Amino acid sequence: MVASSSVSQKSSPPQPAEDADEQARLAAARTALTSSLAAVGASVDADIRARGADAHANAATIARQQQDVTRETAALRKQADALQKVADSSAERIKEIGDVQNWAELLERDLLVLEETARLVEGGNRGKGGGGSRA
Repeated sequence: MVASSSVSQKSSPPQPAEDADEQARLAAARTALTSSLAAVGASVDADIRARGADAHANAATIARQQQDVTRETAALRKQADALQKVADSSAERIKEIGDVQNWAELLERDLLVLEETARLVEGGNRGKGGGGSRA
């Protein structure tokens, strides 16, 4: 029991004035901490809200742009199909022109052969015709 009486003598109950000062300091510290946390929370919250609003606005813009791209892609597809038809038609015409050109070249060769044959016949008749009319 001797030890317990020495412990109780060493720790005396706090004085009421010291207790009030300590309570005031704790309250001020709590208030400062709460204010600091609220300020940090408000700045983070404002940043997150701004980013959320931007993301939402950007998503709507991207959706509109996607619709525009889809619509323009369909228009380009129609235009490409029309141009393909023109290209196919032109290729067919070029083939026909090539066929006509080949036909013309064949005719020209045949005419040259006929001209040469006619020339040879006329040349042969002149030589033979002079001798044949005397007889």
